[in-house]
Amino acid sequence: MTDAGPIALATATRYDVDRVRSHFPSLAGGTAYFDGPGGSQTPDVVGRAIADTMTGPISNRGSVTASERVADAVVVAARQALADLLGGEPGGVVLGRSMTQNTFDLARTLAKRWSPGDEVVVSRLDHDANIRPWVLAAQARDVQVRWADFDPTTGELEPAQVERVLGPRTRLVAVTGASNLIGTRPDIPGIAEVVHAAGALLHVDGVHLTPHAPVDVRALGADFFACSPYKFLGPHHGVLYGRPELLEELEPDKLVPSSDRVPERFELGTLPYELLAGTTAAIDFLAGLAPGSGTDRRSRLLASMTALEQHEAELLRRLETGVGELPGVTVWSRAARRTPTLLLTFDGHEATAVRDTLAAADINAPAGHFYALDTSRHLGLGDTGGLRIGLAPYTSADDVDRLLAQLARTLKH
Repeated sequence: MTDAGPIALATATRYDVDRVRSHFPSLAGGTAYFDGPGGSQTPDVVGRAIADTMTGPISNRGSVTASERVADAVVVAARQALADLLGGEPGGVVLGRSMTQNTFDLARTLAKRWSPGDEVVVSRLDHDANIRPWVLAAQARDVQVRWADFDPTTGELEPAQVERVLGPRTRLVAVTGASNLIGTRPDIPGIAEVVHAAGALLHVDGVHLTPHAPVDVRALGADFFACSPYKFLGPHHGVLYGRPELLEELEPDKLVPSSDRVPERFELGTLPYELLAGTTAAIDFLAGLAPGSGTDRRSRLLASMTALEQHEAELLRRLETGVGELPGVTVWSRAARRTPTLLLTFDGHEATAVRDTLAAADINAPAGHFYALDTSRHLGLGDTGGLRIGLAPYTSADDVDRLLAQLARTLKH
């Protein structure tokens, strides 16, 4: 895989969804996939990168044999690709099993520096993976947990709602970059400003944000930023970005013989080289979605993700217009700024029943709370949640129209 990326759209003048879709073998079966927030479909180039790495010469990382050098090059390339995607430095990229695992590990590490009477802040807008690790770490250290509530009417989480629960002993604030349930995109730079003014650190769950918009961890003001490649067309593993100078201060639990360097000392066991190769391929694919301003990958990623954001915004308007014409539908995704994600409930129809009807028509739109349990409860939806519709780089206008037509048929009965 080269830095130029697997698809060349440098002469394109628009987002060419048909060309993008041609790289997804799973679409050949005819299914319309609106389940991207739970995990995206995978392009052919990503699958090939994984297979080629697994079947080629590979050993543990080193510099003596050719196969050792291959493994080392795979890791170095993945760190650089992720740094380009997030606007950070390779030395801040920590690779792990999943976002959930990475967050538990980080919470335990940071908690070593907490004392009884300190405070951490979590939000009701978040996936439980950005709540429970902090709550459990706080309980283990006799640290108080404070909650930032979002407005259930608008779905908004404002910096002021975070600021009002900050105190002189707040050590960390954990907040989502975008709600995986209702799509809300809080003002993270504004939140970072009030968090840092209070002398606390900011951990941002960027799992649902990263697939839909350009990311710049420095501009966001995030001290830590988590994401998952399988949400942006890559394989299943997790990524934690931390400011390198901050990572240098932390002492995670590790094996005695394992590296004490940053970021390696945060990584437990042998890395999944084949998945890292797939992640690099996925990021190169994203960089080739649309023309970039310049030849470097970061510039192409910014241009491509901006083009994708515009494409998904147009489809979202089409979807929302159609949903607005359906009887008895409540839309819970109401924030002014959000990802192309809709949570719906239906008068007289259980969300799971609507999901099943859609699935029978080869349309994937799942139902539930999707681990955003506190969000669902705060909305008054209890543990049931609703039907979630998520757009992705391969979503077409035909997919949207097909979904709307099937919803209309379903809600007539």
